[in-house]
Amino acid sequence: MRILITNDDGIDAPGIWSVAEALQDLGEIAVVAPDRDQSGIGTARTLLEVVRAKEVPSRLEGAVAYSIQGTPADCVILAIETLFDETFDLVVSGINAGANLGLDVLASGTLGAAFHGYFRSIPSIAVSTASVRDPSYDVPAKFTRDLVDAMMLDDSPQALVYNVNTPNVTADKIEGVELTNLGPRAFLENVEKGEVGPRTHYWIRHNKPLKGDLAEGIDILAVRNNRISITLLDPAFLSGGERQDWTDVADKLSKRLNSHW
Repeated sequence: MRILITNDDGIDAPGIWSVAEALQDLGEIAVVAPDRDQSGIGTARTLLEVVRAKEVPSRLEGAVAYSIQGTPADCVILAIETLFDETFDLVVSGINAGANLGLDVLASGTLGAAFHGYFRSIPSIAVSTASVRDPSYDVPAKFTRDLVDAMMLDDSPQALVYNVNTPNVTADKIEGVELTNLGPRAFLENVEKGEVGPRTHYWIRHNKPLKGDLAEGIDILAVRNNRISITLLDPAFLSGGERQDWTDVADKLSKRLNSHW
């Protein structure tokens, strides 16, 4: 199996190498990631400038690594379309420092990369741990390995987007795995104004929490209750197509994963 690993936190982020290490014995690993933090950039592509790629020393023996002067989407596009002769069987984006829950997935660079794998009919996993400060990658790395194992039990795993969010706790605190639906936006943007001499500037911060009742079965609530959330993202809204029935996929994953978690 050929696995492409990317992220939106940058090639030097610890999360990407944690998941690469967890998956290294499953097949051939390629790590292709932005040269800097590209959080919150969604599915954006670089269309009006050139994109530069540089092969860099890999932290994982046997894996090829590229640093891309571009977005997470650029990374997936370049990796699949030109950097490697053979295509990939799986795209893994993460491990992101900070959750990607609810409708915030539409702005996530982590999900943006995964979507571009899906656009090319490749099963794609976006994985995040629910903490920006002092994130732990042990649980999401191990769980991603278990998820890939569960997916590979099917002869031809469906080319879906699997959005995984893990609580930022140790494995003994995990209360199981839940197949969830997207919740509402968890945060809105807050604008901070500053002045330097005669000039005014603004910082847009993604840090204004939204309050309100949360319905059972949504991703936000699952993570708050120390459960690992998997959301099979429905891309029908992109094409106007009918919603797909993924009940069989969800049931199989739930049974396989909850036996370990």
